[in-house]
Amino acid sequence: MALIELSVQGMTCNHCVAAVEKALRAVPGVQTVAVHLDTNSATVEGDSMDTEALVQAIESEGYTAQVR
Repeated sequence: MALIELSVQGMTCNHCVAAVEKALRAVPGVQTVAVHLDTNSATVEGDSMDTEALVQAIESEGYTAQVR
């Protein structure tokens, strides 16, 4: 199982956190997601995840992201 950390910019509230979590959970291979407003980050665990798909999922919600 792989662990990927992402930097997420643009989140300001718990609604933002929920939107990013939902988007990441929809990416194939993702098993667990933890999004942290205080550190502007997301940690994703799963198998055979495409890092570009993770970034695109976050950006589709209106935030910017990059793999740490």
